[in-house]
Amino acid sequence: MSAPWAVGTDALADELWRAVADGDEYTAVGVVRRARADGTDEETLQLDVIAGVQARAGTEWAADRLTMAQEHAATAVNERVITALVHDRPPAGRDERPPRGRVTVGCVDGEWHAMPARLVAEVLRLRGWRVDHLGARTPTPHLVSHLHNTSSEAVLLSGSIPTHLPAAHAAVTACQAVGVPVLAGGRAFGPDSRYARAPEADHWAPDARAAAAVPDRAPAPPDPTAARQVLDDLPHLADQEYTYVARARGRLVRQTLTSLEERFPALRAYTHAQRERTAEDLAHIVDFLATALYVDDTALFTTFLCRTADVLQARRVPAHSLVAALAVLGENLLGFPRALRLIGDGTAALAGRPLPPVPGARPTA
Repeated sequence: MSAPWAVGTDALADELWRAVADGDEYTAVGVVRRARADGTDEETLQLDVIAGVQARAGTEWAADRLTMAQEHAATAVNERVITALVHDRPPAGRDERPPRGRVTVGCVDGEWHAMPARLVAEVLRLRGWRVDHLGARTPTPHLVSHLHNTSSEAVLLSGSIPTHLPAAHAAVTACQAVGVPVLAGGRAFGPDSRYARAPEADHWAPDARAAAAVPDRAPAPPDPTAARQVLDDLPHLADQEYTYVARARGRLVRQTLTSLEERFPALRAYTHAQRERTAEDLAHIVDFLATALYVDDTALFTTFLCRTADVLQARRVPAHSLVAALAVLGENLLGFPRALRLIGDGTAALAGRPLPPVPGARPTA
């Protein structure tokens, strides 16, 4: 016999979406409270309804149907919806029962996207665990200090942006060095755990429901005496290309922007705000290039470029400017063969896309 709420999950998500998109906190809370009263279990509401609405907000922003401010407002409403559900729990669903154990949940240092970690933390609490939820941007030294001061049996580390992978690597290694196993989860680690394998995380989960199930399997603590160095996991870093690109980020952005203005005079007419936004886009390109060098994975860079092209085109910005930016960036990295190979692969990935020409381009001889 199917659960009475199973058929209505999509309808609930649509109803919640309308309230969240309008920034209507009270209606949004009312939707989930009514669903809870009608028999929908909280875990389903958290992971299928609320998480689905949050993902839709990101999709709508990428398609330019939500502004950045509206997307942030949607996230804030969703956070308050989660809090309302938590506060509505009956005593048996709170921490009055003896906990099954204690775990720590946090985001990689630099990671602002805290919603996935929050969802995992709340589901673990529903399943009877004592959870220390450290929130967004958890500095690795503070995370390790917390582990020293508690009896956490595992760390669940969340990351959404791949450019935080070097910080994630440091966090995984540091936690394991004090004998605490680490579960890595989130889009930053790739759809198939490929970027969780590089720092040798003890476990990887593709989504919040799978992450919440991992502590049930009682992960064995790592051997704290088996210290590893970064080069043990990522020997390709010996060429120092990642280090150079990461440290030269500001200079590479400035040089690329200056060269683009020389080649495309229309850019000189940009307002200060437009110029800043262009510099931000270039910084993202350099950041993803550096991260692809760190993990030695072409797909990380090309996937980012293609997604960026989609976002630019949705905003009626000529995405062909990405190709021009890559060409200029490559001219500043002539002594770095891995970086040049990545730039070439990125250019090839964009070449087959129907991109309009850049307006105001100066013809080349």
